[in-house]
Amino acid sequence: MALRRAAWQAQQMQVPVVSSRESWKRNKAKTLHKLKDEIRGFIYIFALWRKTLQKIGGNFGGGVQSFFLFLRFLVVLNFVSFLLIAGLVLTPSIVFRSVATGIVNSSVPEQCMEYDPNPQDLVMFYNYFLDLLSGTGFMEYSYMFYGYYNNTMVVNENFSYNISLAYLFTAVFYFIFCLICIIARMGTAARVAVATGGSAVGNYSMIVFTSWDYGCLGDRATKLKQKNIHYRLQVDLEEERIKKRAAALTLRQKILLYSLRVGMALIAFGLIIAAFYCIFLATVFSQANSNQEGILGLIFQYLPSMVITAGNFVVPLLCDQIALIEQYSPSTTVIIALLRAVFLRLVSLGVLLFTLWSQITCNGNTSSTECTPCQYNHKEYPCWETRIGQEMYKLTLFDFLINIAVLVLVEIPRRIVVDNWSCKLAQWVGRQEFVVSSNVLGLVYGQTVVWTGALFCPLLPLINTVKFVILFYCKKITLFYNCRPALKTFRSTTSAFFFLVVLMFGWGLATVVMVYALAVIHPSMGCGPFRFFLNMWEIVPTSFYNLSATTQEFLFFIGSQAFSIPLCVLFCVLMCYFVAFASVYGNSVSLLRAQLKLEGRDKQFLVKQFEEVRRRLQIPGDIADD
Repeated sequence: MALRRAAWQAQQMQVPVVSSRESWKRNKAKTLHKLKDEIRGFIYIFALWRKTLQKIGGNFGGGVQSFFLFLRFLVVLNFVSFLLIAGLVLTPSIVFRSVATGIVNSSVPEQCMEYDPNPQDLVMFYNYFLDLLSGTGFMEYSYMFYGYYNNTMVVNENFSYNISLAYLFTAVFYFIFCLICIIARMGTAARVAVATGGSAVGNYSMIVFTSWDYGCLGDRATKLKQKNIHYRLQVDLEEERIKKRAAALTLRQKILLYSLRVGMALIAFGLIIAAFYCIFLATVFSQANSNQEGILGLIFQYLPSMVITAGNFVVPLLCDQIALIEQYSPSTTVIIALLRAVFLRLVSLGVLLFTLWSQITCNGNTSSTECTPCQYNHKEYPCWETRIGQEMYKLTLFDFLINIAVLVLVEIPRRIVVDNWSCKLAQWVGRQEFVVSSNVLGLVYGQTVVWTGALFCPLLPLINTVKFVILFYCKKITLFYNCRPALKTFRSTTSAFFFLVVLMFGWGLATVVMVYALAVIHPSMGCGPFRFFLNMWEIVPTSFYNLSATTQEFLFFIGSQAFSIPLCVLFCVLMCYFVAFASVYGNSVSLLRAQLKLEGRDKQFLVKQFEEVRRRLQIPGDIADD
């Protein structure tokens, strides 16, 4: 005993020798880590809707919470984007409008310069309301749309500002900024998915032993955390049950199941194609009757929006019923529903844009009679950029009004009837479930419309910010007062990453539209900051040759091979480094999982050996436990 005590005292007296430099590095690392944690905690206090999101996660699970987190991300993204546009385009346009000089080109045909959206006669009061809904009249000739911005330039001895160049670069940087934000958030979601195992089952030990937050204080926080863990376990158990059932299928049953899925997929694809054709017919009819006045003219103008909204409601509803027959797992069902709805919503927007393009450019034949003088159909579209901006404005406004109308006229009355009427039909219908996939697609569709129209309607990100803020509270009311907990849940780690992948599809569609508008179509000659250029991008080389010789040489060097090739090599090295880094982490996670499985098997083996020894020695169970 004395020998053990002496050995223990000797161990306590052994102090590792550390140099002063190493000690300074450790103290610096600890200080930085502590400062970083304090900053994160301080920022977390001011996080938007923090308590509401905790309550949603506790009552309805991480899947529903991921939708509201996604909505909060879009609110912040749109607001920051508006600040960018307001600082670089809107504010300079307002300040320099009266003092700047405009670029004049006398070679433009006079008939192409005709554009006067301001009404000359007396306007009735209700027409202002119609103009507010349709984006025409006083709304058309305002800072809301492309046509109101001039090709002005402020030049003096110490300062110069080109509104046209700022307009173009702000639009390009806006898209790049949104892409960077999406990729950064995708990286965070991917790390969480890898760390938690993604869609893999068998994480029960991790959930049971590491999910509890010992900082929970009070009955309310404790119950919310208990419900959150309950939903996570429910998701894992359901995934494993479906996986076991699929593994038990015979070859004949698998062939029948896959044949059924292929047939159902073809039916869903046929419904989507039919919706596209209806959108095409509605857009052609709307543009042909856009000169109508009054309420009838407003209905004709909103006809494409109505058809798109009806298609986005009916077709996914039918596809959801088809998905029930296909017998996928809950997470896979959400992904399949999202893919079909993405294809429907984004391509329906593409059909609308293609129809407008065919009428603006005379089906791509600019040498036809309608497009010969101005290189575009000036008679029907004297300022085609503003017309596209109006269409995107109407789509955004109509989508918002539909969400409000559904809440007030459908969801609240349904809840009142179900809660207060004991009829069998009412009880069979029951309260609605909060369908995450359709709600996410509504957000992606709305954000894609904003990206598509941002070049032609610069204030659209501000409108979308207000829309999403109001939509957050509407969805919160729907979730807590009108919905019941979902019968089938899904994993939030994979869904959060997949939401951003779907958002990338919308960003890609909007980017194609922006690049085509900048580089191919001739700008309107009677409006906008690019009225005297062959295309919008032409202002970049024109402004480049107006720079000083030193600046031109510097920019030429950046674009030369001597700079671009080493930069490309550096990016390739960094990419290989991060890919290798991710691979090492992935292998480490796989090895740790395999080690946990082996340890679990070893413990099972030891338990079996213990039970066998106990039976041989005939030791009672209560004595063995002691």
